Amino acid sequence: MAEGGTAVRRIGFAFNPTSDPAVDLRDRAVGWAVEHGLDHWAAQAADRDALHRELPSSDVLVVLGGDGTFLRAARAVIEDDVPLLGINVGKVGFLSKVEASALERVLELLAEGRYAIEPRMALEGQILRGGSPIGGDRIVALNDIVIARGSLARVVRLDTSIDSSHLASFVADGLVVSSPTGSTGYSFSAGGPILGPTARNLVVTPIAGYLTTIRSVVVGAEAVVRCRIVDAHEALVSVDGREDIPLVVGDVVEVRAIERPVRLVEPEGSLPFWDLFRQKVELLPS
Repeated sequence: MAEGGTAVRRIGFAFNPTSDPAVDLRDRAVGWAVEHGLDHWAAQAADRDALHRELPSSDVLVVLGGDGTFLRAARAVIEDDVPLLGINVGKVGFLSKVEASALERVLELLAEGRYAIEPRMALEGQILRGGSPIGGDRIVALNDIVIARGSLARVVRLDTSIDSSHLASFVADGLVVSSPTGSTGYSFSAGGPILGPTARNLVVTPIAGYLTTIRSVVVGAEAVVRCRIVDAHEALVSVDGREDIPLVVGDVVEVRAIERPVRLVEPEGSLPFWDLFRQKVELLPS
């Protein structure tokens, strides 16, 4: 695997096939790699089989798309431990360090080993029904795991605990458990704090909580957050905003930190996180 200061020899491009700008960017990236003799491959970000097949022999995965595309690719990287870099072709792109106009320059930096690695904490969860796990593959997320009401506008009642301590019984639209990386996403929209990206904490934030004095709490990476569905007409688990898993009353969702970090690429000259965050926020609609 390539680390900061090590020239990239084999690179992958994960892209959003439904976005014409992302497809065009893939063609630019592949053309640059061919011209400069860099071993490369390309796959759709949602094609998990292709990513898992190619990632173990790759030095870096470059994601071409918005935050949704980045999160799809990140779930594969959580398993295969390959450094990840986002090239933004979306509207805001909180997770992308580089804009599309700088693609060729950044590829040159990677090929020359002019980058650093920034570790980011990821999450894993499981659903317990009757005390036993359900489902097949483990739930993994870079941003957040959300327990929420379904399509009907009816609140859910959630008993939430941190390790062995009861935190609160929330009557709310749901609950967000986010990583520091995800603290700029749904958790932030629900009133949670922004954490520095390399912190190792979980942020627990109710969504539109009714008559609660607890707005958001931050706990250590060793903590296990448990959320039990006490009452709900319809409830589900959403993983990085992309996968909805139905829940029933009595189900318990456990969320904890993954010990091994996701490694994000910081090209030489990248903006510091707080400068980048300020710029992205200024692009949001008021």
